[in-house]
Amino acid sequence: MTAISDAEFDRLLTEFQHSAAHLETRDAYGTEIELPYMAKWAAGEDDDLAWLDDWCANLRRHTEAGRTVRRARIVSEPLSAYQRWSHSIAQPMVDAGEDIRWVPRRQLDSVAITGNDFYLLDDRLVIFLHYSGAGLGVDKVVSTAPGDIELCRRTFEAVWQWAIPHRDYQPV
Repeated sequence: MTAISDAEFDRLLTEFQHSAAHLETRDAYGTEIELPYMAKWAAGEDDDLAWLDDWCANLRRHTEAGRTVRRARIVSEPLSAYQRWSHSIAQPMVDAGEDIRWVPRRQLDSVAITGNDFYLLDDRLVIFLHYSGAGLGVDKVVSTAPGDIELCRRTFEAVWQWAIPHRDYQPV
């Protein structure tokens, strides 16, 4: 596996040809981009979500080109503060074409899950996302190994079977 830069990560998420599948397995993240906006939410302050505009524009381009973008979020219930906030800001991404779904962790007892979050692009490249214990991103590594691709494809599809569309998921 090879580590990639943030710029390479961004490029890969804009240049895939057919499909992107993103699996999230953590109850909390601490991304430097998100933390200030989550703090505003926690303080009850309004957020116009303009900081999501670039990602939403990217999603619209993919959707218009016929590409699919799916995200499955495995969550513990009751939801962590991070996941409640995440649910509260998801609609613009859904409106832009990302199929975001929620899966209560308790429903996945018999589903094998990868050790790390990932993006699977075009069923040919996987980007594993590594985080610190506090949820800060520490590394992104790519693999094209057939075993890694198949593991991530199977994992994502197994989780997706249990996934509840964003519009139907009621946070607990």
